[in-house]
Amino acid sequence: MSEKTILWVKAAGIRAIKTLAQAAIGVIGSSVALGEVDWILVGSSAALAAILSLLTSVAGLPEVPSEK
Repeated sequence: MSEKTILWVKAAGIRAIKTLAQAAIGVIGSSVALGEVDWILVGSSAALAAILSLLTSVAGLPEVPSEK
């Protein structure tokens, strides 16, 4: 893999993990009590957010310089 590809994978992965955590926090925070958290919903929402983040990263990442 090229150096640029490795840099992109790392940057996109970090963004996806951060997005996953933010989505999970949002869904958990919408529950009234910890015992009422729908963990399947938390997991599926967070996973979807991470996938969408990776797909969005295909358009470009400011952390990865583009070659023009």
